[in-house]
Amino acid sequence: MNHMLGVLIESLVAVLLMVTIGYCMLLNKRLTRLKADEQSLKAVIAELVTATEIAERAIAGLKLTVRDCNENLGSRIDAATEMSGELSRRLLAGDELLRRLSRIVAAGRGAEDAERAPERTTAHSPQAIVAAAKAFSERKRTPGIAA
Repeated sequence: MNHMLGVLIESLVAVLLMVTIGYCMLLNKRLTRLKADEQSLKAVIAELVTATEIAERAIAGLKLTVRDCNENLGSRIDAATEMSGELSRRLLAGDELLRRLSRIVAAGRGAEDAERAPERTTAHSPQAIVAAAKAFSERKRTPGIAA
């Protein structure tokens, strides 16, 4: 019986060793997969870091471009505002000149019209005023008379 008990105990130990070896093989497979996943995860992290750096550089470039555009547009808007003011001043000066010329023409025609047709009104079309101004400028100036 002693022999039987010894064989039974050694058989039990052999079975336990085989189960342990099988479990170790299962753990080895799992660790191998985990290490492979770790390598692929490291590759993904490296790609993400690279993509993040590229995006940061692109954002910095865009910020620089926006700043340059803002400065250029600001200076162009300022120049356009100045030009608009200058054109407005010149337009007002042209209107004033046109009024003066129309008064001169009206005064010049007033004497002629008084002789020809006293019932005629003083309202004139802009084309008539321009034509009269041209005719007035083409006339020979007499010395001593200022407009």
